[in-house]
Amino acid sequence: MGGHFTSLLAAAAQEEHGERIPVTVLTGFLGSGKTTLLNRLLQRPDLQGTAVIVNEFGSVGIDQDLIAQASDDTILLPNGCLCCAMRGDLVEALARLAEQGEIAGAPLRQVLIETSGLADPGPILRTLLGDPAVRPRFAVAGVACTVDAVLGTQTLDAHPESVQQVAVADALFLTKTDLLDGPPAPALLERLQSLNADAPLHRDRDGLPEALRRLMSNRDGRTWAAAAADAPFYKPMGSDAAAADAPRHRDGISSFVLVREEPLPREAFFAWMDLLVASRGEDLLRVKGLVHLAETPEQPLVIHGVQHLFHPPEVLPAWPGADRRTRIVFITRGVDAEALEQTLDVLVRRHMRSRRTTP
Repeated sequence: MGGHFTSLLAAAAQEEHGERIPVTVLTGFLGSGKTTLLNRLLQRPDLQGTAVIVNEFGSVGIDQDLIAQASDDTILLPNGCLCCAMRGDLVEALARLAEQGEIAGAPLRQVLIETSGLADPGPILRTLLGDPAVRPRFAVAGVACTVDAVLGTQTLDAHPESVQQVAVADALFLTKTDLLDGPPAPALLERLQSLNADAPLHRDRDGLPEALRRLMSNRDGRTWAAAAADAPFYKPMGSDAAAADAPRHRDGISSFVLVREEPLPREAFFAWMDLLVASRGEDLLRVKGLVHLAETPEQPLVIHGVQHLFHPPEVLPAWPGADRRTRIVFITRGVDAEALEQTLDVLVRRHMRSRRTTP
């Protein structure tokens, strides 16, 4: 009998997804500039059909001159955005938006969820990936994390929540750079790279809203699957140079990318994922990637998971670019990258031997 990951194949086959609405999670520690960035984003005129969900109504901090109409739990903004307070369950809030289907006469195009400063974004991602009422309608566009350029190092030293927020992000946004006398501290930049080298770091203050808007509009799965593996700082597993250059992860969190040149047998790959989820699921902060399976060489498999919970794998109609290698980004706590790769090697060899001996 297959494990949790293998069982998702049946779920993926049963679910027929139409155009799903991209959801972006905006996280960052207290005082790191989330609400300021959100306010700047909401001043853009091209956000019709955007819904913003915040943990508490009082924490929205939207300037009064932006408000066009208010009710108990919604604010309709002049640019066509709807801001709603998440007073109860996130599933209910998303279901209500999906049922409504439009905002101020415009179709619902995208959702932004702003977390509280102390929140672990993991539960929100698990809801988006795993809840049967949510995943047919919504798809994760990415996780954005704000980092205070002035106090970022002290915050990371003092608050484990901020470390986890940085580690799981798809993009980092360095805020308050206008308060610095010079460039950001090299120690902070090195710390961010050691925690999450795969996430692009946006440092241009004037360009932050546009960078967030681009992340929000992601619809093709590339942010989840391939963009991180294309980041300039990643080190493929199995490289001696990568091992020598690997940072010492003082926070217990490491990120690495498994890269395979040869296609992987489906059976061996899914057996490996079953084993990994069963044995180290709690320590898989995020896993995302494109997988080249031998059985379907022209159609890459997109995988994404948070700890024990994975979204049903999706097959893209074609590769997003010329690179057809398997690339899987792991952000983990205490997982040995070399042992992980060796386990995959063993299962692939076992599968190949089995095929040769089967009549």
